[in-house]
Amino acid sequence: MKMSQNTPDKDDQSSTNKKTISLPISRVRLIMKSSPDVSCINQDALFLTTKATELFVQHLAVASFNNGPGKETNSLSYTDLANTAEEMETFHFLTDILPKKILARDYLQTLEQMQEEEEEEEEEDDDDAADF
Repeated sequence: MKMSQNTPDKDDQSSTNKKTISLPISRVRLIMKSSPDVSCINQDALFLTTKATELFVQHLAVASFNNGPGKETNSLSYTDLANTAEEMETFHFLTDILPKKILARDYLQTLEQMQEEEEEEEEEDDDDAADF
């Protein structure tokens, strides 16, 4: 029995699949295996997860590029990604992963203001309690 040339064998399919993705499959497998709920990973599931991740990252990058000032300078920065995560509801779940950058002095000033407000609230609570 002779195989026709129109039906690729499994080796041809796997090499074609590897060419269509950019992310390293071994890293994706390592990340997937780090979950305690995962005992074994099907090759098809691994490939699809890798491809879906790649498409998601591409979608995030394009949305960030189109919504940020990167079009003018033909560049994409971390700030563009953080702004997109904060502004677009689709990517809002990434705000913890892509927080806006803040200078240390600005953070310390904000922290001091929060502590002062807390102290003022405590004083007001103490005054209210003393009135009773």
